[in-house]
Amino acid sequence: MKSSLTNLLKPIVVIALLGLFSTNIYANKDSELSLIDIAGKQRMLSQRIAKDYLYAGKKIATSKAKKQLKASLDEFQSAHKKLVSSINDPEIKNLLKFVEMSSGDFKSIVTKPFNLDNAQLALDLSESMLEGSQYVVDSLKKSKKVGESKIVAKSGKQRMLAQRIAKYYIAYQSGIKDQNTIYQMKEAVKEFSNNHKELMQNKSNSSAINQKLNDVDKLWKIVYKFYLNIEKGGLPFIVFSTTDDITKKMDKITKLYVELYK
Repeated sequence: MKSSLTNLLKPIVVIALLGLFSTNIYANKDSELSLIDIAGKQRMLSQRIAKDYLYAGKKIATSKAKKQLKASLDEFQSAHKKLVSSINDPEIKNLLKFVEMSSGDFKSIVTKPFNLDNAQLALDLSESMLEGSQYVVDSLKKSKKVGESKIVAKSGKQRMLAQRIAKYYIAYQSGIKDQNTIYQMKEAVKEFSNNHKELMQNKSNSSAINQKLNDVDKLWKIVYKFYLNIEKGGLPFIVFSTTDDITKKMDKITKLYVELYK
């Protein structure tokens, strides 16, 4: 009787355990995608902080740039703490320590009075912060091996590219008129266009995602030409507002991808 009862319970226990493992897999997957989103947003903040410093320094969209700069610094620190507390991988944690040290230097520079030397330092530090944040994103994608993470990371990267475009646009207008500034601007526009096409063609898009991507598409087809006229200049307010608009739209789309792939 006892043996029969044990045999009867075995499949029930197996089913229960499978259900538990399945729940854990999906819970981890949700967490991983969320972390990729957070790490991905750090890329954007690294660019927006430098952009806001340059805009405020040139006294263009001053009030909004100063307010956004402070909010971005706070958000970067808050997100960094979240990543540190959520990631156990030794290699990634070591990289996060470097990012933390660099963020201190970054904050120190962008809170100083504006001049061309500080502007160049802000640009250089924003590149270092971007590289570190990109490494974290790539490491998370590689270690977690979540197929959908590529789409989440690509969508999230669009936020960064929009702010990068504005950063290099205002950098050129601020007096950093070297060929690298022009090259980086044009490369950011090119990469945004390529990523956008891939996202538009993603077969798993929900109707909500497609609708929002179409909204970005309509705006992008008009404004990208303004960005490519970096040497001509003359449209700093338009560049500031449109890249912010695109960033907000892509942030919402990225959140939708995270929800979609839960």
